[in-house]
Amino acid sequence: MKALFLAGVLLAVLGIVSLFVPIPHKEDKGVQVGDIKMGVQIEHNQRVSPIVSAVLILAGAGMMIAGRKRSSG
Repeated sequence: MKALFLAGVLLAVLGIVSLFVPIPHKEDKGVQVGDIKMGVQIEHNQRVSPIVSAVLILAGAGMMIAGRKRSSG
């Protein structure tokens, strides 16, 4: 199953990338009094939990092994 192997590679790459690349998150905070509106936009860079990254990498590795065994058998 070549598709299973390729899906495993994709999951493993996403897991490795998620360890290093932060995910930007924007938040708007403001106050409105009558016709006047005053606001601030705050940007946070959050990273994915290392546990989630490890699960993605392990699942990808497992899928690659399963895909390789089925295609050669």
